[in-house]
Amino acid sequence: MESVDCVVIGAGVVGLAVARALAQQGREVVILEAENTFGTITSARNSEVIHAGIYYPAGSLKARLCVRGKAMLYDYCASHQIAHQRCGKLIVAASAAQVATLEGIRAKAAANGVDDLRLLSREQALELEPNLQCEAALLSPSTGIVDSHGLMLALLGDAEQAGAMLAVCSPVMTGAVTGDGIVLEVGGDTATTLLARTVVNAAGLTAPELARRIEGMPAAHIPPQFYAKGCYFTLAGRAPFSRLIYPVPEAAGLGVHLTLDLGGQARFGPNVRWIDEIEYGVDPHDADSFYDEVRRYWPALADGALQPGYAGIRPKISGPGEPAADFRIDGPALHGVPGLVHLFGIESPGLTASLAIGETVAAIAQ
Repeated sequence: MESVDCVVIGAGVVGLAVARALAQQGREVVILEAENTFGTITSARNSEVIHAGIYYPAGSLKARLCVRGKAMLYDYCASHQIAHQRCGKLIVAASAAQVATLEGIRAKAAANGVDDLRLLSREQALELEPNLQCEAALLSPSTGIVDSHGLMLALLGDAEQAGAMLAVCSPVMTGAVTGDGIVLEVGGDTATTLLARTVVNAAGLTAPELARRIEGMPAAHIPPQFYAKGCYFTLAGRAPFSRLIYPVPEAAGLGVHLTLDLGGQARFGPNVRWIDEIEYGVDPHDADSFYDEVRRYWPALADGALQPGYAGIRPKISGPGEPAADFRIDGPALHGVPGLVHLFGIESPGLTASLAIGETVAAIAQ
């Protein structure tokens, strides 16, 4: 059995940010990743949006870590030459009834420390985006997009430069809390047993399941695990917008919105479908429901213009019909197990918040 100071389980963008923060504190860090390389699951299947921090409840971890993480991320991208663009976003009211909702969104954003939103009239919005249809819009100038793979490469590079080591094809099978630390049984071709002083569970979609496999972790502190799948469709041809376009949120989600990649390609999504098993298929027929929603703000969308893109799954810890749960960063002060930190429900805005999450975990994983 080998002894190691810190183990981070999961090499998505959040796990890599945590490993970097710990390694830069001078800690010995091993990153265990079940797949054959880093960042292939949730981190490779999102919209790559740098979120402003607009919609989350005031005082929540999502709100605080998104706003803090956004500032850190823009600075990090600039200093590490990571491709990104502060393109801005328009939240559009498609009807007069929705215009009042925009003021409520602006007030919620201000409570989170996001004070740069501007309410635009229909004419002002069309000056920015002539192809748009709306009654009014909110401009969020600090929303942006980032090359998520480039970001993860930089985080891993920083972590490795500070002495961290990435072990791929190394799934954690079980764990046990002992008086000397946390014992992890690691599978794969080179199965091994590790004794760690600090373990950070950054396993994303399967974080609650992994927590249940750690003997000595109190079950009462482990949340349920849900999967919310979202499909994206891409636009054939160049996008008619230079900013991200989001409808006013209704019901459970933020609606079918338009995001851009750094090459100017537009994609629409996501829809929401609750699933029991992890699978990433995109049903071409799902596009049928997208057309009506998109045409509320872009009437010129042509029939047949949407092509199946990709799907992602949000690691939810609240189920259908329940209010969206906050991020959970559960350390020993909560569950009583020395050296163990769980990251539960790290869905959107996890990429935006990743550096701030790393900073937070490093502060409590002493």
